[in-house]
Amino acid sequence: MSDGVHEHQHELARRIDRYSNKDGVHSTAIPSLFLIRESVVTEPIFRVNEPSFCIVVQGQKEVLLGQDRFRYGPGSYIVATVDLPVSGQVIQASSQTPYLALKLEFTSREILEVLNHSDFPARPHKTTRRAMFVSQAEPSLLDAVVRLARLLEDHSEDIPLLAPLFKKEILYKVLKGPHGIALEQATMEGSHTYRIRDVIKYIMNHADQNFRIEELAVLANMSAASLHRHFKEVTAMSPIQFQKQLRLQEARRLLLSQSTDAAEVAFQVGYESPSQFSREYSRMFGLPPREDIKRLRGMDQ
Repeated sequence: MSDGVHEHQHELARRIDRYSNKDGVHSTAIPSLFLIRESVVTEPIFRVNEPSFCIVVQGQKEVLLGQDRFRYGPGSYIVATVDLPVSGQVIQASSQTPYLALKLEFTSREILEVLNHSDFPARPHKTTRRAMFVSQAEPSLLDAVVRLARLLEDHSEDIPLLAPLFKKEILYKVLKGPHGIALEQATMEGSHTYRIRDVIKYIMNHADQNFRIEELAVLANMSAASLHRHFKEVTAMSPIQFQKQLRLQEARRLLLSQSTDAAEVAFQVGYESPSQFSREYSRMFGLPPREDIKRLRGMDQ
């Protein structure tokens, strides 16, 4: 690691530590920028990962997408190009050396704006890429991230003008990187990833409803076989597996937030069989619904 990269890492760690005095995800004065701190190794957290760029400056984390595992640590970043149901776990952290990360959410419109004002060489879009990737941050990318983070320190009057510029620079550097084509594909109308993104939105908005693969194929303007293949290439899951993850994540959230039994929640999220729901819940979270929720509530006390 060069001296410049080491200095950037150290400065980012110091700034994140300063503005996140307790564990968790912290919003900032910069829209779409979040600071993350964890002082202990965590158990897997299940959630939908929105399109975002996340760089780690201290500790390590592992994200599971379908059967794909992404591990990243200091100086590396992870990008999700579409909404994806994942589980994430901090695997290296301590009170003396907490896990520290910076997360920047973005929209397709912001990516398109960068692409429209850049002179990227033509790149082939026939090969569908996974909608999540890990890469090592180049010094110039780290420099842009540091300049964005510096705005948090008594520069609130500069944020409206400079934060969008630094954000565009970060996205530009990611697009130029070795996996940038995956990010580009998610925003290019007509690409397979772009069409799969529309299917993902439909499934997320109708997760509690049953569907046939042929219906999704019409939405994507693909054959059923082509949709199934490209959907799995993008998300590491079939459409049914994707929907199942959404349903079970929502079921867990409802069980934690409401005094409702598992059978009622199963029907709310779209299951017709409580026994099937219990089996699939146990397979995903490691325990039947009642035992899992009891354990989680006990951890919060």
